Amino acid sequence: MSASGVSIAVRTTPVASVLSRPFAPSPVAPALVLRQAAPRRTKIWEFNTNLHCSIIGTCLSTHDLRQILKKLGLAAQHHTDHELHGIAVSLAARHDDAARHLHKALDQRHKLAVSQFGRAASEDALRTLWQGGVQGGDIPGAYWATLTHPHATQTLIREAFGEVHMLSHLVGSANRADIRRLRALEVEKAELELKVQRQQQALHDAVIHRDAQIAALRQALEDRMIAEAAAPSSPHEAALSGLIADRERRLAAEANRRAALEERLATVRTERDRERCGRVAAEQAREALRLELAAVEASLPAIGSADNGIRLDGLTLLYVGGRPNQVAHMRVMVEALGGVLLHHDGGVENHQSLLPGLASRCDMAAFPVDCISHDAATTVKALCHRAGKHFIPLRSAGVTSLLAALQTLAEQAMPEQAME
Repeated sequence: MSASGVSIAVRTTPVASVLSRPFAPSPVAPALVLRQAAPRRTKIWEFNTNLHCSIIGTCLSTHDLRQILKKLGLAAQHHTDHELHGIAVSLAARHDDAARHLHKALDQRHKLAVSQFGRAASEDALRTLWQGGVQGGDIPGAYWATLTHPHATQTLIREAFGEVHMLSHLVGSANRADIRRLRALEVEKAELELKVQRQQQALHDAVIHRDAQIAALRQALEDRMIAEAAAPSSPHEAALSGLIADRERRLAAEANRRAALEERLATVRTERDRERCGRVAAEQAREALRLELAAVEASLPAIGSADNGIRLDGLTLLYVGGRPNQVAHMRVMVEALGGVLLHHDGGVENHQSLLPGLASRCDMAAFPVDCISHDAATTVKALCHRAGKHFIPLRSAGVTSLLAALQTLAEQAMPEQAME
């Protein structure tokens, strides 16, 4: 029995018997749409149950889903997002009032995409619109509009389903890359510390040896001068004077050597301070990566509709700059958290005159400091200051940097909500 009260049957087939069976792929893939061909849009209960999980998880945010199920009297306060997801998937397969309400809510949520895709008069035209929606980042709306379209064939539905399924693996890939970077920073930090330690020890030994030599020479000179002062004049005075002059030359040479060593010591100390600053920067970068990884790991279940603690609750975020191939993934992530993502590329293809209009529509703005022009960053800051809106400079253009910033924003908002 699951937490949501649904019975789950577990098959206990021996592993050896399963492994001994020859693999025989099915010659015909199961149908993904169960309705008969007709010039109308497909209802949600007419899809194969294999698609219901993908539709609910992709086309409805956890906030929207909870509101829908509350209206149906099926969402209690103790239900997790995963449990509500399971309830909605079960409803989707039933041809009753609850399923009709769920279908109507999906149509209302994505009415703009449904209207735009409704102009497609063939499978090829519909496929072109679907591919454009993926490139533009509006995957939830494009997915629902494509699957329910009258010209959506089994082949096209399978293509869209496969592409949405693969998006769930992208966050895991980013997580592995950040772990490799974190380990590289730790190795680099250890090497820098060992190098500084060796240099400090070598300089310390050199200074001690130099001071000992200078002290010995000074003592020898003093002893010689005392002995000469106490002894009577002798025929060897010229030889002694020559010895004193030699000692003085050696002392001057050692003084010059000491000055050179002190100069070298100052240089090494400067290098040590620079390396120490580099180590601090590496530690800060490592901490930033750790926070981003923590945010990613906490949000990985969100792809499967588990609760990660971040709720944007309809917040509209303007993202300026970044890499075009990541915008679609960011849009899916933000919408999955209950927000709306607006994007401006910082002036590469979108004119900067569009920024004031986008800034007026957003609740807050964010931009990656490593992938935005100086003019675009200055414009965003000025617009946000003028409108009294918050903006976040991100460490990098990666999805993890945006997710970590949203995680921090959510943690900062929790005490304020508790006080309210």
